[in-house]
Amino acid sequence: MVREAGKSTAAKGGRGEAITTPAELLAAPGYVARRLYQSYVALWTRMVDPVLTGPQFAVLTAVDNYPGVDQGSLASSVALDRSTMADIVRRLEDNGLIVRHTALHDGRRKLLHLTEEGARRLEEVNRRARALDEQLLNGYSQSERERVLREMTVLAARWERLMGDE
Repeated sequence: MVREAGKSTAAKGGRGEAITTPAELLAAPGYVARRLYQSYVALWTRMVDPVLTGPQFAVLTAVDNYPGVDQGSLASSVALDRSTMADIVRRLEDNGLIVRHTALHDGRRKLLHLTEEGARRLEEVNRRARALDEQLLNGYSQSERERVLREMTVLAARWERLMGDE
């Protein structure tokens, strides 16, 4: 369903008038963030990959950038908790996209590497992910894109810090 800001094309009131999103929801950052995320996941599934999830892609990207680093250290770099990271790594390993090696001096640390298939799959999915990124920011100049991403990154970091204040 395509929506304009604050309007839904699917809902009609009892008298046939268009039902719009309440202003207090549009003023709520969590509501707007949920809408963004919901749309993004649907677009990812349709345009990038219906099987490989965004978090799995993030882990593959991190492993590609930091081969041989332990999964605990990589978890924070992709904003995942340790248990979620362990689950994703297990799935990627089961699918033959990464391998885990036990660190020589610390048997608890699992060092991650892409397999050949993992590198091939990452390259293939990355092309489609970048094409989706282009569509998501279509109409913005390069400086506007950088500003939007900077602001989103700052906001994400701020919200993550709030979780640590519990």
